[in-house]
Amino acid sequence: MSVRSSYLDLVLNPLNLLRTKRILNINPTAPPERKEPERVNIYVYDYSSSDLSEQRLDEVKQAFPFKYSSNISWINVDGIRRKDIEELCNHFNIHPLVQEDIFSIGQRPKMDEIDGVIYCLLNMLYFNQNDGVVETEQISIILGDKFVLTFQEDASRDVFNPLRDKLQFRNNKVRQNGTDYLFYSLIDMIVDNYFVVMEKLSDKIETLEEDIIRSPNNHSLAKINILRKEMIVLKRNIAPVRDIVNGILRSENPLLDERTEKYFKDVYDHIVQANDLAENYRDMMMNLHDLYLNNVNLKMNEVMKVMAVVTCLMAPATVIGGIFGMNFESIPWLHNPYGFFIAMSLMLLIPLVMVYFFRKRGWF
Repeated sequence: MSVRSSYLDLVLNPLNLLRTKRILNINPTAPPERKEPERVNIYVYDYSSSDLSEQRLDEVKQAFPFKYSSNISWINVDGIRRKDIEELCNHFNIHPLVQEDIFSIGQRPKMDEIDGVIYCLLNMLYFNQNDGVVETEQISIILGDKFVLTFQEDASRDVFNPLRDKLQFRNNKVRQNGTDYLFYSLIDMIVDNYFVVMEKLSDKIETLEEDIIRSPNNHSLAKINILRKEMIVLKRNIAPVRDIVNGILRSENPLLDERTEKYFKDVYDHIVQANDLAENYRDMMMNLHDLYLNNVNLKMNEVMKVMAVVTCLMAPATVIGGIFGMNFESIPWLHNPYGFFIAMSLMLLIPLVMVYFFRKRGWF
């Protein structure tokens, strides 16, 4: 198989074409075609500084009493099913617009303050090692009075597990603070996971850079195009979070305690750094594309240089052979017994002189 056909196979692979369609063809105003899961996992963590109650519920109605709990209640729903969302949100007096955002697909990360609650929509990022792509999972977080509701699409993977482990310890800061600190902790874990994904992408970029420097080919160009798509996904999901955290810092909502402001400032610093890294990665991909083109042009120039030198070295032999091959009756040295040897000597001697001259001038 030729390099050209290998390149086309990689670029025109149905999976890559489908990936491009998923990245570029996003219309949040279109009715969501979300396939509802067969099973929804509901977990409730009802805690205070002195006690913790951890429960797994079979249906959302069992979570209704926690609205009136004197403790802090974190209700996490794994699996987006419209009926469950409507029942739970209606009981907790969540605005219908927020419910539609929870059920939506492809929404831009955002933050809203509606009817006494703070709603944040963010995307968890995961790096799929097998396919080499960045995968997203939409997360909805609702901060209310004494409760936090979270809605996740996929129950099989979760960056909130370290937070669940922290809740087991009585002296942990999550147990010692209010719902706004839990709200901060959830956002902080999503942001921190961005760096894990970017680290994996950084390894991919470094490996690709080494391949381009060693032996650039069409396959390298295809990898550059594939990674540039992942940069789009990374930038699209990270950049808006900066505005979200900034909006939380500027908010005067009574649900946010002034003592928690310094923690959100720390998250803001992290997301600014993540955004800068995403910009750097995008610049690196542009530089890799330029590096690939420069290396290809350099290789082409080397080939053309060799061909030009060979052509120049063969020119004297061509000229001598052409002169003595003309159909004239009288040509000097044509019938000389040593004419052949003289002509061959000139054909060898002149190129040797040319090689010496080229080397002295540093042309090769």
